[in-house]
Amino acid sequence: MKRLKFYGLGGQGVVTAGKVLSGAVSIHENKYAITVPAYGHERRGAPVFTDIIVDEKPILVNCFVYEPDVIVVMDDTIIEKGVDISKGKHEDSVLVLNTCSQGTATEYKNTYDFKTVYHVNATQVAMDHIGRGIPNSSILGALSKTGVVSIESVENALIEFFGKKAGEKNAQSARDSYEQTKAI
Repeated sequence: MKRLKFYGLGGQGVVTAGKVLSGAVSIHENKYAITVPAYGHERRGAPVFTDIIVDEKPILVNCFVYEPDVIVVMDDTIIEKGVDISKGKHEDSVLVLNTCSQGTATEYKNTYDFKTVYHVNATQVAMDHIGRGIPNSSILGALSKTGVVSIESVENALIEFFGKKAGEKNAQSARDSYEQTKAI
């Protein structure tokens, strides 16, 4: 079982990313997934999170994730808004970070003592492919580097979720992000 926690800001597609990931895993990989979004903070720019649980067998719980195996941060300034991204983290937790700076990725790794940090400028990749700074699809490409889901499953789920025209742009954003993601 893999437990994931996605953090971001309203308007970045955090909840949508969780739904697409669940579809990618359950439809394209014949595994099981549930998404537990945290609604109530619909204001653009406010901190948002969603939790996803992925497993090879049916998931019998439907609750928030309290000890994440993978933490996805869609905006590296979220800690300035008082969000503790390390809450519940364990020694093997992995971070997937949207940042334009290798230095920021290293700072997150050292400050929060992550074993591994995957980072990519997902916002810029989104701008390049979809013309908007909404990093949900591109961060899923980066997440694919962790092995939780394949990039092919993400691409297929994005096309299904957004439709052919928009889906193909989002799928290309995910692929490009996957290829640009670095680990430290």
